[in-house]
Amino acid sequence: MNIVAILGSPSKSSRTARLIEHAARRLQPAGIQVDSVSIYDFPADDLLYGNFAAPAVQALQQRVSAAQGVIIATPVYKAAYAGALKVLLDLIPEGGFAGKPVLPLASGGSPGHLLAVDYAIKPVLAALKASEIHQGVFAVESQIGRGEHGELATELAARLDVAVDEFAALLRSTPPAAATPRLPDDFISRLISL
Repeated sequence: MNIVAILGSPSKSSRTARLIEHAARRLQPAGIQVDSVSIYDFPADDLLYGNFAAPAVQALQQRVSAAQGVIIATPVYKAAYAGALKVLLDLIPEGGFAGKPVLPLASGGSPGHLLAVDYAIKPVLAALKASEIHQGVFAVESQIGRGEHGELATELAARLDVAVDEFAALLRSTPPAAATPRLPDDFISRLISL
């Protein structure tokens, strides 16, 4: 079983990425592989202009389509998710999360940003037709160690473990999506050229 983790952080050395890494380690023994993606996996022009015909964008769409579930991870700034996440989610077709459970993860400077998960992130996931949206986990940045292998605070790690285990249960209970007809690889480019 595989899932896609979409990291919406504008930083290459993101503390928010530690949340995905922790979740991936927790899911691996259950046979669930996590395929992570961030804005750094795409040419800037393809992101800036929303180039749906770009190979990297089409590959993302195929990865999301083939995944059994999705993890969304973003830092929260001024009670809103990161623009980098918005850019990536805009590359996913309407209904792109249909039949897929989603686990939202967010980090912010203070607990005052906690409600961003419910009021900013979940409506976007619902618009993408996620089958079930987990309540998610909000982490205060001080609970996430700095550096490439920053440790999570014990309390945060425990909350994240519970959420990941619940997400894994959702993945196992979600029936496989019905096969949808696949558009030819050059469909988007032919449509754009019209």
